[in-house]
Amino acid sequence: MIKVLSVFGTRPEAIKMAPVVKALERHPDRISSRVCVTAQHREMLDQVLTLFGITPDHDLDLMQENQSLSGLTARVFTELEPVLKAEAPDWVLVQGDTTTVMAAALAAFYQRIKIGHVEAGLRTGDKWRPFPEEINRRVASAAADLHFAPTTTSRDNLLAEGVDPASVHVTGNPVIDALQMASAMEYDLEGGPLAGIPWEKRVVTLTAHRRENFGEPLENICRAVLGAVERYPQIHFVYPVHLNPRVLEPVQRLLGDKDGITLLEPLGYLSLVQLMKRSHLVLTDSGGIQEEAPGLGKPVLVLREKTERPEAVEAGTVKLVGTDPDRILGELGKLLEDQTTYQAMARAVNPYGDGKAADRIVKILTG
Repeated sequence: MIKVLSVFGTRPEAIKMAPVVKALERHPDRISSRVCVTAQHREMLDQVLTLFGITPDHDLDLMQENQSLSGLTARVFTELEPVLKAEAPDWVLVQGDTTTVMAAALAAFYQRIKIGHVEAGLRTGDKWRPFPEEINRRVASAAADLHFAPTTTSRDNLLAEGVDPASVHVTGNPVIDALQMASAMEYDLEGGPLAGIPWEKRVVTLTAHRRENFGEPLENICRAVLGAVERYPQIHFVYPVHLNPRVLEPVQRLLGDKDGITLLEPLGYLSLVQLMKRSHLVLTDSGGIQEEAPGLGKPVLVLREKTERPEAVEAGTVKLVGTDPDRILGELGKLLEDQTTYQAMARAVNPYGDGKAADRIVKILTG
């Protein structure tokens, strides 16, 4: 019997860890599975926990309004330490590159607890892009004992940094496991937040919320959207807007009450999957959506200059377009006007896995 404590704090972590937690629970004779959430995000995290039927054993409830990265890091250290001492797990599992991941990995290391890092090995090579995630995941890699790399590219990144090859395993990304689970769930299109969207048009899902896009880059993205709805009346943008004031204010000011654009409050994971499933294409600066949308056969234009997920770019299902309005509009136009270009991206093979990553991770953990 091994004891595994899964620690996560944000919605993206919860989405990718949910299949792993459920897979751990399928082996009660060999695994004691415990869950601790930091609630670095609160409401968005809770939606995912409810969707996948996960009840945390420990909820640190750390989120504060306008929290700083250093303040959050300090709270994770001080609040997680007694949990680690009380649980005394054989393994702590963390996922990805959030502040929770970085701090939890170090906290487990301080207690001499073995660490498994899910979605290990993503790199841009630029410590400022994305900020602070690039450094967070490098710290987690330095502390980890097992690295569950989603792709061979991620594995190669770790090997290039001198990580022991025996500790690196290519498992696929459990986000595809979660995507398949959510895509198959029943959904009431008319009774939820997606009611009233003109599905007879070509719907474009838009998400933009990253720190490096705050200010002029986000305003440029909004200008590109305004130019697109003016040039292409057959499309309709649906933008679930992050509640951070640095996102909400410019988006509402520039895109609010405009024809061809629906602004929504942040969507639960199930609604977001169903929105992407019914969309013609996706514009995003998100990391996870670069993995999810290709799994639904949707072309993705990434509103960033660099990505730690080059596999989808190489596969042809994702294209980096940055935040220049003319460039965004030009690439969007190609997908709307040229069916051959659209189909080439829509039919590209998703490089992130087959939906069986969680089972592989559990098998490796149990030897």
